[in-house]
Amino acid sequence: MSEKTAVCKVCFRHCSLKEGETGFCHARICKNGEVISENYGKVTSLALDPIEKKPLAKFYPGSRILSIGSYGCNLSCKFCQNYGISYSGEKNPVKVPHKIISPKDLCDKAVEAKIKGNIGVAFTYNEPLIGWEYIKDCAKLLKSKNLKVVIVTNGTAELWVLHELLPYTDAMNIDLKAFSEDFYQSTAGGNLNQTKEFIKEAAGKCHIELTSLIIPGLNDSDEEMREMSKWICKLPNGENIPYHITRFFPRHKMSEKNPTEVSKILSLVKIAEESLNFVYKGNC
Repeated sequence: MSEKTAVCKVCFRHCSLKEGETGFCHARICKNGEVISENYGKVTSLALDPIEKKPLAKFYPGSRILSIGSYGCNLSCKFCQNYGISYSGEKNPVKVPHKIISPKDLCDKAVEAKIKGNIGVAFTYNEPLIGWEYIKDCAKLLKSKNLKVVIVTNGTAELWVLHELLPYTDAMNIDLKAFSEDFYQSTAGGNLNQTKEFIKEAAGKCHIELTSLIIPGLNDSDEEMREMSKWICKLPNGENIPYHITRFFPRHKMSEKNPTEVSKILSLVKIAEESLNFVYKGNC
């Protein structure tokens, strides 16, 4: 008799897992015939950051937010900035140090940090949606204390995951890594269509801002930027969605690549401004 498997339904991968196996993201596991979050409450990073660092430019500017991350990611970006905790799809990843923080403990920490200007919690650093259960449990408590909930995500998730979290979410920054399916498949290990559908569904439901990391020779053409910004403009209130165009620095599997020229970022900002009202340069 073949061993039973369970299918993870969080993202386009739909990993089919045997008992005890983890998925591509290394953060969801099959237990008792069900796929659940293996990284629930396991925190690798915790910091009180400026809200602009998320980046969010039009959501309580000047404030600070308690930022929390775990480990794992459902993409395999060759340029990953946080590959030490995201794994980026590597086989047999080394488990990173972490500590357990329960939803109640996280909420207590967020309340205590109000005196330092904290407005809530941002789920960030790795890909938070692969552990959506923890976000939802924390968010319910945070909202009861009138704290803000922010999610910084690659937007690679089925819409039912978004619908689980939207009632408790105040703001999102969503990566739009490129506007090419080839880039998503070959360089990010992702699915452009799923990300676009995620963005379309989130737009108008909570405050959203978008970010693109510009990598020389891969997603930096004028034509692609013009197409991408026109698409954003067509979203609900799209012309007013803040868009962050960010400079690449060598990391992970692209450590030999040159940083993006500042002049290139500035020229792409001007192109995006043909369609959008709020365009920001990053890492310049």
